[in-house]
Amino acid sequence: MEKVLFIAHTDADGNLPKAALETLTAAKATCGDLTVGLIGADVQAAADSIAECGAEAILGVSGDAFGASRYSTDAAAIEALVKQAAPEVVIAPNTARFARSMPGAAFRCGGKIDTHITGMFREGGKLEVQRWYYRQRMSATLSREARPWFLLLEGGLAEAFSGAGSAIVQTVDVAVDNVRTEVVGVQAPDSDAQTIRPEAEVLFVAGAGWMKKQADGEVKIKDAEEIILGFLDKTQASLGSTKSLVDQEAEGDVLNFMSHMNQVGQTGSTPRHNKGLATCCHGEEPHTVGWRFINERRAISLDANCGWAQGKADVLYIADAFEVMKKVNELL
Repeated sequence: MEKVLFIAHTDADGNLPKAALETLTAAKATCGDLTVGLIGADVQAAADSIAECGAEAILGVSGDAFGASRYSTDAAAIEALVKQAAPEVVIAPNTARFARSMPGAAFRCGGKIDTHITGMFREGGKLEVQRWYYRQRMSATLSREARPWFLLLEGGLAEAFSGAGSAIVQTVDVAVDNVRTEVVGVQAPDSDAQTIRPEAEVLFVAGAGWMKKQADGEVKIKDAEEIILGFLDKTQASLGSTKSLVDQEAEGDVLNFMSHMNQVGQTGSTPRHNKGLATCCHGEEPHTVGWRFINERRAISLDANCGWAQGKADVLYIADAFEVMKKVNELL
């Protein structure tokens, strides 16, 4: 089997993100001789956390210049690791940081790259991968003869690797003299204002029904906001939305914490959470296509004939979402 280089970057605390640990498990299960390459301000703690992964060597590019996400330094670090390890296949998590820098590094190394990989296996000894096309409607299985072959794997493909110990890191030097971009800080919303949480156990999706007239003939936007935010605050769930709901901003009526960034579906995101709860959604194909990687799907709808009832939900509650979620919040 091919010689494989697994590359990961550390987070702000110097640890490996969950997506990287999942990618490492997938790489170990599928590939042969494994070398690990780590990038970060200080990679020793990250190396110790995976010391028992069975890698032939753990390479590290470290220093203050590599602590933050920046194309110039990340691409240079990846290129240096690849030249040091001389792999046939390079595997890394499909994080935002690597999605920006890995394609350029692959070009510098004379390789080919495939991103958003959702499956990896061997057929007759040949490495093959899977990914989705046409807005997540078609799955393709592909392989390449070109080497080095760079692969960016989506999260959720395998269990996160666990095997800490004491690791020896071989330092790989990278010159950063000509860097013209300076990282001055990070701007992020307050934690209580953040509604998109990729690591959350539960995905809560709101549909346009929250903005429509209720049983008493009134539109209850304030009540909807209190119920939804109350659930998110108590569970730390991630918030999703249908396209029909976020598009209502053009009509003037919209939940003040909702944006197109929350959109799930054919023209939105395809999140990966263990459980999903859809409320006031019809469960039509353009929306449910975004639930392809949710393990357990539940929905609340007043319509027993909606799309969720046609085999798209594991459990469908025929009830008023306002009343159900109020009771759920009380129980929480």
